[in-house]
Amino acid sequence: MEKPCSLLVHFDKGSASMANEIKADLEGSDGPAKADAMRRAISLLLNGETLPQLFITIVRYVLPSEDHTVQKLLLLYLEIIDRRDPAGRALPEMILICQNLRNNLQSPNEYIRGVTLRFLCRLSEPEVLEPLVPSVLANLEHRHQFIRRHAVSAVSAIYRLPHGDQLIPDAPELVERFLASEQDASARRNAFLMLCACAQDRAVAYLLSNADRVAEWPDLLQMAVVDLIRKVCRSQNRANKGRYITIITSLLSATSTAVVYECAGALVSLSSAPTAVRAAANTYCQLLSSQSDNNVKLILLDRLNELRTLHRDVMVGVVMDVLRALASPNLDVKRKVLDLVLDLLTPRNVEEVVLYLKKEVVKTQAGDLEKGGEYRQMLVQAIHACAVEYPEVAGSVVHLLMDFLGDTNVAAAVDVVLFVREIIETNPKLRVSMIQRLIDTFYQIRASRVCSCALWILGEYSLSLSEVESTIATIKQCLGDLPFYTVSDEGEVTDSTNSAQAVVNTVTVSSRRPVVLADGTYATQSAATETISAPSVAHGSLASTLNLRSLILSGDFFLAAVVACTLTKLVLRLEEVQPSKVESNKACTGALLIMTSILQLGQSSYLPHPIDNDSYDRIVLCLRLLCNTGDDVRKIWLHSCRQSFAKMLAEKQFRETEEMKAKAQISHAQPDDLIDFYHLKSRKGMSQLELEDEVHDDLKAATGGFTKDADDANKLNRILQLTGFSDPVYAEAFVTVHHYDIVLDVTVINRTKETLQNLCLELATMGDLKLVDRPQNYTLAPESSKQIRANIKVSSTETGVIFGNIVYETSNVMERSVVVLNDIHIDIMDYISPATCADVTFRNMWAEFEWENKVICFSVHCSCEVSLNCSLLYDQCYSSM
Repeated sequence: MEKPCSLLVHFDKGSASMANEIKADLEGSDGPAKADAMRRAISLLLNGETLPQLFITIVRYVLPSEDHTVQKLLLLYLEIIDRRDPAGRALPEMILICQNLRNNLQSPNEYIRGVTLRFLCRLSEPEVLEPLVPSVLANLEHRHQFIRRHAVSAVSAIYRLPHGDQLIPDAPELVERFLASEQDASARRNAFLMLCACAQDRAVAYLLSNADRVAEWPDLLQMAVVDLIRKVCRSQNRANKGRYITIITSLLSATSTAVVYECAGALVSLSSAPTAVRAAANTYCQLLSSQSDNNVKLILLDRLNELRTLHRDVMVGVVMDVLRALASPNLDVKRKVLDLVLDLLTPRNVEEVVLYLKKEVVKTQAGDLEKGGEYRQMLVQAIHACAVEYPEVAGSVVHLLMDFLGDTNVAAAVDVVLFVREIIETNPKLRVSMIQRLIDTFYQIRASRVCSCALWILGEYSLSLSEVESTIATIKQCLGDLPFYTVSDEGEVTDSTNSAQAVVNTVTVSSRRPVVLADGTYATQSAATETISAPSVAHGSLASTLNLRSLILSGDFFLAAVVACTLTKLVLRLEEVQPSKVESNKACTGALLIMTSILQLGQSSYLPHPIDNDSYDRIVLCLRLLCNTGDDVRKIWLHSCRQSFAKMLAEKQFRETEEMKAKAQISHAQPDDLIDFYHLKSRKGMSQLELEDEVHDDLKAATGGFTKDADDANKLNRILQLTGFSDPVYAEAFVTVHHYDIVLDVTVINRTKETLQNLCLELATMGDLKLVDRPQNYTLAPESSKQIRANIKVSSTETGVIFGNIVYETSNVMERSVVVLNDIHIDIMDYISPATCADVTFRNMWAEFEWENKVICFSVHCSCEVSLNCSLLYDQCYSSM
């Protein structure tokens, strides 16, 4: 059976030492050889060997040694050996070392005294400790601080033993006097911690009597003060809460960042007054800007996010301070900062926030930032969210963002064009300027998906005569000369464009592989992979404007279908706004020529792959529509599409509004709760912060703020019975799941009339669960209970099982008794929490996920990767574009 261990030493199993060799070295007079033998003995003991014959040898030959290294190794040896017999009593041999320990405690060497006192902190045998108590107490007054700090630790450890109050009955009084006169920081901290654990009233009295000098104490003692205040206030003792708040506030200006961080958290847990919350938020923001460690920044942002959920009104005032953390080069920090800021937007600060984000977008153009494209994408998404919630700020940023439609980072460019599409619908005043800017920058777009969305915007929102004509001219310019290819006299197929350098290289790799169907049979799966490289031309040349031509010649016929639909809409609208019938017919003829050229290209051998059926049918539909137009069809093409988009945006906004209402649940007080009248209270000697704290405590009591969030009935559902009611030991477990950590709080009850010795909870796991540490042995009195905690780590999202038993011994039965426990099933849903994800983000994650059987989506226009068990329809891809 495994036992608890307080010492870990590396051990090479290939160089095991025999007990006889160790014994021979220990009996010698060579100090280094004796020390090496002690090290080998300790290594063997830590790895499961017993070596019972060495104890007497060590008592005879090692105890008298004056070598400091040997003496330290001796204490380590005494720490790890089994000092009790099977009945739980101290071994008689342990009495032999008492005189040696007493001599060490009175040694003139400070190091020997210190390590011996540190060793006594790990002893739990009263028979050994009792004769050493006078020497331990005498070391409290030693001249050296190294001795005093370990002496007070030894007193604390002895007093906290089960019968420690009988060994040192006046330990709290001694430590309190020691604390009043001590100057060493570590010794004072150890003494204060002893009072906090064993005599909390004395620790509180000492703290309140020295409240004015707490800010001058060393940081070690200040951390102990913060822990004490947390513990006292958690026990619902609110008598001196105002004084505690004053102490915590004074520590916010401490020199130690750890103390400042802990004080900010303690201040929020103590008080919900706006002044206290604001002070804590400012402290977190100062640490956020001063600390360079990214992990520290992430932790601070988590604390600020917790403040945002409880005190949003106060956190609104520190938005700009939080934004300064965008200077961090880490993307995770930037993402958390933006998420936090977007939740703190108000009409008052939205302009400042958008202006700051706008400056950050400009900085990303420098190219000095690492992963600047991803950061620009996050900024675009943040500005998009700001503009959707507060449309009045869209005009100040939309024209700047439209310069990034041709960004080399396709994801950032897609976010920009989606932002433009939504803003142009929700802000009618900006439509004219946005359409003109989109026409001017359209030739810069190089991504197919961005081109598709931009063409849809131009087709839907080009309303005036000049806009329609400019859009048609821009599309024709980006398509270049027609036809798309020519056949020379020698039979060679060449691009008809004069710019030969604009030819796009297309590499096509076809593959055929067997796949396993759902019924277990085999089928042949074909897939084609296209690698498209954009033409390398100088910016501003003729070929640089042929973005649509380059994409279509690479085989993107979905984009060609979008071009046909856009031209159809533009021609239909031109017939309404153009008084000249000749010009309308001329534009219609040009559109028909472009569509027929695309169909001719798709059915030719110029490209490795022909046009797909869906794109072909869509272009043919546009041809027929332009040749024979009806009023109903005209209404559908010119009005219904935009109405559907507006309806989708309205439903999205309604859904977000409902989610916000669901989150803003207000708790109510019970009818018989006590009501305090603030104006009838005495204000004598109270600071402004204490007054605000009293007011907010009353408000929280009146609105049910002090009620527990979790229902007791839900807690009862998580209690699992592990043994039967007729078993001698009854056990039940309360399971707490937090992310990937599972905590089992097991209550064990001795239902017999006998004392159970060496009671141990033995657990094992099945699946991807790992027991972090094994519970230690306990002695359970008749009809008493014990709380045992076990920590389990989850390594993957799979269902696991925890099983085990309880093993114990009794004085009447020589053999050990075993009670088998019921299995605990850990479901995957216990540590998976629901979350929402945008469609674009989901598609990106779907494409990046490494599926077991990965193939390419068969639609030429779609760049997502799907698994063989996924039926991604063409219509879904088509509608998403």
